[in-house]
Amino acid sequence: MLEDATKDVLRSMVESGDWGRYHGRFVPELCRQLSEYHAVEHALACCSGTAAIELALRGIGVQEGDEVILAAYDFKANFQNVLHLKATPVLIDLDPATFQFDPSQLTAAITPKTRAILVSHLHGGVVDMRQIRKIAAPAGIAIVEDACQNPGATLYGRRAGTWGDVGVLSFGGSKLLTSGRGGAILTSQSVIAERIKRYVLRGNDAYPLSEIQAALVIPQLEALDTMNERRGNAVCRICSALTGLEGLAALQLPTEELQPGYYKLGFRFTASRFGLSREQFVSALRAEEIAMDAGFRSNHLIHGSRRFRAVGELTEATRADQEIVTLHHPVLLEGDAAIRQVVEAIRKVHHYASQIAAVAPPNDGP
Repeated sequence: MLEDATKDVLRSMVESGDWGRYHGRFVPELCRQLSEYHAVEHALACCSGTAAIELALRGIGVQEGDEVILAAYDFKANFQNVLHLKATPVLIDLDPATFQFDPSQLTAAITPKTRAILVSHLHGGVVDMRQIRKIAAPAGIAIVEDACQNPGATLYGRRAGTWGDVGVLSFGGSKLLTSGRGGAILTSQSVIAERIKRYVLRGNDAYPLSEIQAALVIPQLEALDTMNERRGNAVCRICSALTGLEGLAALQLPTEELQPGYYKLGFRFTASRFGLSREQFVSALRAEEIAMDAGFRSNHLIHGSRRFRAVGELTEATRADQEIVTLHHPVLLEGDAAIRQVVEAIRKVHHYASQIAAVAPPNDGP
């Protein structure tokens, strides 16, 4: 049990005093295990997934005046990191089938200023990295692969986070690998790793992961494949039991070639077909003690248009902003009774949609 492993780590750290060391054995050991697990040459620990994105962008040489392509629907911090380096976010639309980064939009977005493509695997989905590599490699454009929501996911037999020039992981408080805070950068390019090291080492590490954080992640990494398999099986059971339910459809299910990690199980919620607004649906599920939430806000809808360049109308990203709901991952490990509770709660809310709508006026704003 990971709970027992966590208690053992904390007890051991207190008894040994390792919890307070600047330079101990756990950060190097975690980096070694991350490197081996992902089959990359370098794994560098840092203080958060957000910091890891910044360091990855610095590692590939993004600077003022450059352009970085990313999906309009993405975690806000990724957009902000591009701005932080005084580069320009170039926003492209989503794949309408999966609400993931759409490789078919890339060619139209590339200009002589394009330095990097930042790709995130979100809400239990994965992006077709093969297509992105086919476009980026001939153009000499670097790829940063954000696997913060999908540690351990595999695409065509290869780990998420290893398809690009740099991969990024998060150990944030709610993640599949968690130490409260923390992150890591993955790369097999020594020049990138050295550039990052030179930036963070200022007499001491300016972006540190602590010894206790590293020690907590290690047993979770060792159990990750087993936990991901359990989560994937639970997702299949939930979605199978919800087959035919109007207005709610999973964004992406596991296949033989694509095995997501499911930090979130993302759904497309169609209010007109379900009979409730998204806010009403989420509130009703929360009342049933199901951890359902709305997705991110799309970056083109929450930032001034002068701060980015948009490619096309971003129709699907706007739709994702309005339609995505996500089920948080802990329930996926809780067994059959918990899975039944999720399914029964969703079906109950669907059955009583008209009554809920009558007593809970819709608020269709963001």
